[in-house]
Amino acid sequence: MFKKVLITGLFASIALTIQAQESMTLENILTTIEKNNPGLKMYESEARAFNEAAKGAYSWMPPEGGAGLFMTPYNTKEIKADKMMMKEGMGYFMVSAQQMFPSRKKQDAEAAWMRSMSTVETEKRKVALNDLLYVAKKSYYEWLVLLKRQTVLDEGTRILDFMIKSAEIRYKNGLGKISAYYKAKAALANIDNMKLMLENELRQKRIMLNSLMYRNVQQEFSIDTLFTWKDFPVSILDSAYLKSRRSDIMALQRNMEVNNLQRNAELAKLKPEFGVRYDHMIGLSTQPSQFTIMAMVKLPLAKWSSKMNKAKAESLVWQNESLKSQQQMILNEATGMAGSARAELETKKKQMRLYETQIVPALQKNFQTMQLGYEQNTEELFELFDAWEALNMTQLEYLEQLKTALLMQAELEKILEIK
Repeated sequence: MFKKVLITGLFASIALTIQAQESMTLENILTTIEKNNPGLKMYESEARAFNEAAKGAYSWMPPEGGAGLFMTPYNTKEIKADKMMMKEGMGYFMVSAQQMFPSRKKQDAEAAWMRSMSTVETEKRKVALNDLLYVAKKSYYEWLVLLKRQTVLDEGTRILDFMIKSAEIRYKNGLGKISAYYKAKAALANIDNMKLMLENELRQKRIMLNSLMYRNVQQEFSIDTLFTWKDFPVSILDSAYLKSRRSDIMALQRNMEVNNLQRNAELAKLKPEFGVRYDHMIGLSTQPSQFTIMAMVKLPLAKWSSKMNKAKAESLVWQNESLKSQQQMILNEATGMAGSARAELETKKKQMRLYETQIVPALQKNFQTMQLGYEQNTEELFELFDAWEALNMTQLEYLEQLKTALLMQAELEKILEIK
């Protein structure tokens, strides 16, 4: 029994370790969101619902039936026949049935209209997916920058520990001043405080991504810190290009198609419909059985009965005009946002290249020179601290620029609906 418990615990421990070591790339996360997020499945179900409802467009009107007395006198004495008085009797018991036959053109128009509504839900799903992927990319890139910031802070902790311990030894031996010692101690405490805040932010990003992937929000996993810069040519600012990519614009286009098909369905209702009526009458006395069969026709085209359908058809024309204006408004806004985001992203990339090739390397060499001089007793602690502080602040500023650029890239991908 003890062996079983031990083996079970061992396997559970291994499973938890593997789970904790799970590493996910951005592509893995985005694919999982698209597959599992319940908000997207809602649109899939709505689209399926419209397709299923469209099957009912080819149903007929239910048959109508009735039974009762026909041409029966109020004076019930006259119902019976009277041979002495030469009376045959009066009244019938009638059974009737009626069936209208639907217009095939009307059914086709209604089926096409109902099926088209599923295409709107499909485009709405793409809009929702694009929003979810943007939130995921934003959280992913922020997490990535937080990890890089954590590396800078860890390096700062190591350097400050060296400064503090070295200053303590030198002060005891009367070889150094204590003036910068407390600045280093305060800086170290400040880094510890920043690390606490950073850990909290990391947890928040993990919870957000787990939530988007529809997983246990406390499930541990790590991310791949590699990322790629994407090129966005000037052609992305072309309105025709944007119109072909934006799901919200395509959703409006599908709405216009739905309105056109609904208008066809409304006008199809003005076409006549035919039917048949059959009545069978059984005499209550000596009257012979009789029947009536008649053709039926509905004429909805009459002026007093067609107003509602014509008004609805006209309103759909104006709804489409409104949707066209909305399309143009979204397209104009997206073009402006794409141009602005692209310009800002290019500027950020240039700034980061300056940080990477000139600013940070120069400050690193300055710190290394100061550290070497301090170890050789030619430089003071406060000079070494100032050199580290300048380097540390610049590295953190660079990471802020990196975060802004990555978020700008994510926003541009959202505008262009690029995964």
